[in-house]
Amino acid sequence: MLFSIFQVLDLLLRVFSYIIIAQAIISWLVAFNVINTTNDFVRSFLAALDRITEPLYRPIRRILPDFGGIDFSPIVVLLLIYIARILLAGVARDLVV
Repeated sequence: MLFSIFQVLDLLLRVFSYIIIAQAIISWLVAFNVINTTNDFVRSFLAALDRITEPLYRPIRRILPDFGGIDFSPIVVLLLIYIARILLAGVARDLVV
């Protein structure tokens, strides 16, 4: 039972990392004018991704210094998610054994 909870948490962390990667790629495509933001679907999809990722980025953006036009908060969040997944796997392994 407890191992299943750890698996669900690992899955949620993995989904969050995929969302962050997708948001970064789409923001690059918008910045290089590959994707047109006048489309209603694209605009609503970008808004949904921003609503999902902004609460994760906000505390990190307060801590990180300003690097100009480069935002390193997605990289920091991905590193924190990776560390959390490693820690969860270690705790789950210790509880199973």
